[in-house]
Amino acid sequence: MSEVKTFSLADVKSHNTNKSTWIVIHNDIYDVTEFLNEHPGGEEVLLEQAGKEATEAFEDVGHSSDAREMMKKFKVGELIESERKQVPVKKEPDWKSDQQDDNQLKQWIVPLILGLVATILYRFYFTQ
Repeated sequence: MSEVKTFSLADVKSHNTNKSTWIVIHNDIYDVTEFLNEHPGGEEVLLEQAGKEATEAFEDVGHSSDAREMMKKFKVGELIESERKQVPVKKEPDWKSDQQDDNQLKQWIVPLILGLVATILYRFYFTQ
């Protein structure tokens, strides 16, 4: 297995143009130069973060798991140990929970009961 290359923030700062665009996300360094024209948010978004720590901006957007997977091919190295930051990884939301089953039950039982009560009241008041 090949050894991971390490770079300092000063090294990364020198790659801040559209000819060479590096960004730091979660202490990993990515060369996104080839991705500038393909980025869904436009190249300006990446150029704004070029040569900098971009973890917060990346996480604030809420990138998909596909985007996170795609990033792997652009990784060129990692920050040197002394410049790494402790960045909490945001947990992906768990859309499948036990509470969801209770909500689905309530979603159809409440209208059913209201409909039943309305039917009984209608028959009681208007069919005599």
